[in-house]
Amino acid sequence: MKRLIPVSVALLGSLLLPDDAHALSCDEIMNMVNVNVPTNIVVQTMKDSGDQFSQEELRCLSDAGAPGDVVAQARAMLSRAEPDDSGSDDSGPARSMDDDDDAIGTRRNSSNDLPEAGGPDSSSDPEDIKEAVKLLQAKKPLTASLRLFEILEDGNFPGEETKLHYYLGRALSDLEMYHTAQYHYMQVVKKGPADPYFNYALPKLVAIARITGDDTELARIAKKLDPADFPRGAKNQLYYLKGVYAYSKDNLSSAREYFGQVSSKSSLYLNSRYFEGVIFNEQGKLKSAVRAFRDVYREEVEVYNDPQELESVEQLKDLALINIARVYYGIERYDEADKYYSLVNRDSIYWPEALFERSWTTFMRNDLNTALGLVLTVNSPFYSEEQFVPESTILRALTFFNLCEYDDVENMLIQFEGSYGPMRDEMRDFVQGYATAEGRKLSDQAWNTYFGRDRKIESTLPQALFSRILRHSDLNGIVNHLEMMDAETELIDSQKSRWQQTIGVYLKKIIEADRQRYERRAGKLFLSEMARQANYLSDLMTQSEIIRFEVVDAQRIDYAYKAENTELIDTSVDDLDFATSVDFIYWPFNGEFWEDELGYYHYAEQGSCQ
Repeated sequence: MKRLIPVSVALLGSLLLPDDAHALSCDEIMNMVNVNVPTNIVVQTMKDSGDQFSQEELRCLSDAGAPGDVVAQARAMLSRAEPDDSGSDDSGPARSMDDDDDAIGTRRNSSNDLPEAGGPDSSSDPEDIKEAVKLLQAKKPLTASLRLFEILEDGNFPGEETKLHYYLGRALSDLEMYHTAQYHYMQVVKKGPADPYFNYALPKLVAIARITGDDTELARIAKKLDPADFPRGAKNQLYYLKGVYAYSKDNLSSAREYFGQVSSKSSLYLNSRYFEGVIFNEQGKLKSAVRAFRDVYREEVEVYNDPQELESVEQLKDLALINIARVYYGIERYDEADKYYSLVNRDSIYWPEALFERSWTTFMRNDLNTALGLVLTVNSPFYSEEQFVPESTILRALTFFNLCEYDDVENMLIQFEGSYGPMRDEMRDFVQGYATAEGRKLSDQAWNTYFGRDRKIESTLPQALFSRILRHSDLNGIVNHLEMMDAETELIDSQKSRWQQTIGVYLKKIIEADRQRYERRAGKLFLSEMARQANYLSDLMTQSEIIRFEVVDAQRIDYAYKAENTELIDTSVDDLDFATSVDFIYWPFNGEFWEDELGYYHYAEQGSCQ
């Protein structure tokens, strides 16, 4: 069994829609907008609330980037005692992707807040920039992006570059060109917190990280920023990433402090609490670890509009159960460990993993036939492409060893070493080829060797191994991001010719340059995971050799005993008895797997021990 491993999952968010009409606040409206509730439904909900909006709420909606129809409805319901001084037209600012209450779309109280429709002293902006922003507000992102690009290329307004990058990022976001939008927001963020657009660009990067599933760029930013410089719209995300970074550097106390700063209302709260459980375990505070994991498991999940977010929460809960079981396994409370492993849902992607680890608890309780039955499920064809569990052979060998079936053990381990030895050697040799400083610079080639479009390598490595490696959260996020770059390139090629031949060429150059950088980053993570798996197989090979040595010794003792006690040798064959609980119907296994039988297999091995 291994120490607890934290697993990052996709960012989470929630929305609890009201059952009865009531006065809606700016935050409630933006929560609906941010989870993509259709604008006409948001407007109708506002009408049904029967509330009069204040100037403060109207300004909040405008600054938060609410759709034009929503802003117009709020203005129509403005209290007569308060004149409209929002300074924005009915169309409102263009908008396509905002975050939840811990990212974009939140209300900001700073007197230095930047109106989305302009900027500091926007009235004195050059007319060209004003016109481009108006195009964006009029929901014409394609035309606006071309105009902003032309202004940026001309270089006639060097003092307005961050503003141009910011609005170009907004236009590209509206076009669902998220990678190139990220690039332009990054140009703003690189200017630092002193830039007036910093507090707006950084939350937009948080939103894009949610869409791509890749927060590696944000993590690089977070580790360099002072928490005092966190904009309100990105605080929780950045505290979380600083916690992850501190954990990766084994600075556990700082990591706990950062995770503790994540609001309980944030979509990242459960992730942070999960990490706290991992840290408590590593610090030997087992009761606190179990308490943290139980908090994650027991947390009530509100209504989610996005099925993927709901699935991510359920997966995190399953991981919490597995880690509680691991704590109890570590202190040899196997009954408790078995109970928590059994709570993992059969439909969970982590059920096979929980099933295999549970087989160790049954082995430790000397329930050998149940252990063999659980391993049989994990090794069934249902999981052959997703579950890489070479350790299951070691467990089977140990189980048959305890049953004194020495010939079976020997055969298993010979097959094991013949199958996994070449895999270990291939991974070890491959990693060694990139071990030098020069080799690491070529890590994009390492990625393309196995995952490139023109891959031609002949490999001994199974699909299940790659599936296991790609579960690494950072690597998985980068892979998704690379796929989105390909989709974005196709989207650029589908635009009008003038757009393609100007800004389109510029954006494709950005994507191509970044693709190699991302492939290099993916390659480094891939090599690290390959090295870890090679070491893992080497450890299992060593265990295999030790067991085979024990088999030879046990056989020698067994032969000597039988030679001295020939009258005790039993040559009879016992009839198998499948009688069991009336709740189950037992059938002899004929090698055919059925999905509804998974997890219920039970061996009837009596063993040869005398």
